[in-house]
Amino acid sequence: MGNEQEGVGYGPIYALYLLAIIIPILDVGVRRLHDVGKSGWLKFFAVIPLIEAIWLLVLFCTDGVAVQNEYGMKPKK
Repeated sequence: MGNEQEGVGYGPIYALYLLAIIIPILDVGVRRLHDVGKSGWLKFFAVIPLIEAIWLLVLFCTDGVAVQNEYGMKPKK
């Protein structure tokens, strides 16, 4: 008889939700990196704390390259 908590978990619905959104989240980041002419694999460096997150934020906020790059047509007209 104490302050024991039972069932403090997220459950299967939350796990399904995470599985449903992880691919679109990764896809958007990879597309944005391709727009600035960088490899999509750089997105996975976000697991390095702080420094890489700041660097990715800067890349995500920069304009895409104005010419066609190795990943396709220019993002803006």
